[in-house]
Amino acid sequence: MTLQMRVSLLMMLVMFWLMTTESSSQDVKPGCQEKCGNVSVPYPFGIGKPDCAMDEHFFLNCSSNDDGAEPWFRSNMTARKISVPEGTVTVSIGTAYSCYDKSGNETRYFDQSMKLGPGPFTFSDTLNIFTVIGCDTAAQVTNEEFTYGVACLSLCTKYVNMTDANACSGSGCCHTSIPMGLKSLDISSYSFFNHSNVSDFNPCGFAFLADTRSFHLSDWPLSRMADGKDTSDVAIEWVVKNETCEQAKANTSAYACGINTNCTYSENGQGYRCVCNEGFEGNPYLEQGCQDIDECKYPERYPCEGKCKNTIGSYKCHCPFGKYANGENGCQRFGGIIIISVAVGAAVFLLIICFLLYVICTKRRRDKNFRKNGGMVLKHQRVRIFREAELEKATNNYVDDQKLGEGGFGYVYKGVLADNTLVAVKKFKGVDKDQLNEEFQKEIGIVSQVNHRNVVNLLGLCLEIKVPLLVMSSFQMELFTSTSMIKGHRY
Repeated sequence: MTLQMRVSLLMMLVMFWLMTTESSSQDVKPGCQEKCGNVSVPYPFGIGKPDCAMDEHFFLNCSSNDDGAEPWFRSNMTARKISVPEGTVTVSIGTAYSCYDKSGNETRYFDQSMKLGPGPFTFSDTLNIFTVIGCDTAAQVTNEEFTYGVACLSLCTKYVNMTDANACSGSGCCHTSIPMGLKSLDISSYSFFNHSNVSDFNPCGFAFLADTRSFHLSDWPLSRMADGKDTSDVAIEWVVKNETCEQAKANTSAYACGINTNCTYSENGQGYRCVCNEGFEGNPYLEQGCQDIDECKYPERYPCEGKCKNTIGSYKCHCPFGKYANGENGCQRFGGIIIISVAVGAAVFLLIICFLLYVICTKRRRDKNFRKNGGMVLKHQRVRIFREAELEKATNNYVDDQKLGEGGFGYVYKGVLADNTLVAVKKFKGVDKDQLNEEFQKEIGIVSQVNHRNVVNLLGLCLEIKVPLLVMSSFQMELFTSTSMIKGHRY
């Protein structure tokens, strides 16, 4: 292989390495590194270039050492884990300690000082606990302003087994909490008797702040000797800015939350954070960081017994055929009672629909007959317009015993109206409707204008049926009918 080929291959490998270190992850800004060593550095934090972070407070120094690259949160704190959803940075900090020989001489000691500076960071009061380890050990912790201070004392005269079940109530170890909002801590440890009575099994005392999520008392036996590399994990809470959500949203150019997000407050009350809306996931501090979750791809997180359909910000789950209920919480088969109930309900619904259709069709038919029978003209004459139902009730549905007589064009029935008026209703036979209507309307126009004792008095008409009905005075009609029959006439 020639030298030129080797150089070209080396350049390709370097470019490939650079490409792999430049991440396309949705947790960082485009063109920025995602990791420093084994630690992921999501936005608003950033490494490499200052513009990869939201501002100078979130910019971390990624430096190399014998163990590889490490992101330094502050000069004496290395970042171990950064959580965007929790709004925390877990850092590793050296412990304070004091050690003594068998004669009670102090052989080594170290006091720890931690300062978070002016940025939006505080020591978590809910995740951390101040811890002291030792049999002749006392320690105190104060803040830089000296407005807070607490001490913890641990005493014992014999070896105490340091198991995770130990309550740390003052024998071999002790715990105490810290208040909310601290941005600096100074920790120092000391001994009352210089471990002279316990040096055989407890040469050193330790004092440190510990993240309760990762702290294990079993890692701190009383026989442990300080070597200057002893560290503990400490949880630091952060917000993007020390503002309220209302103040932040009012300044749209500086508002830190991207799309599909919501502004929320941290538990320490120091400012606001951003979270993805329900149904979305990703980094809420990037403009397009929160993306829709396809719930159908994660049945273990979003259960669905049936057909799953993803929607923007949610999903729908339909039970398979033959089952009911919300598919997200499980489907149930239809029981016999449910099937009968559904069938009865469907039948009732169908009857109601049929009834409504019947009513609509009947009304339309009546309106159509009314118009075709000249109702638009006759309603302006001096004649009463009767409803079909009204006359059916008056004549008891045209029963034979109500019949007064029969003529060439129809039958005459007696009846009683709702106001007790006696009437005679002439119901035409099935003759040619066009011929009947022409003669009918002419006759009605004349008869309705006449009022004479020898002429049958027309009370009104019913135009809602195919062939109209005539309503006349019952007395005159009975007299007219009797006379016609005596003389052998047909009306």
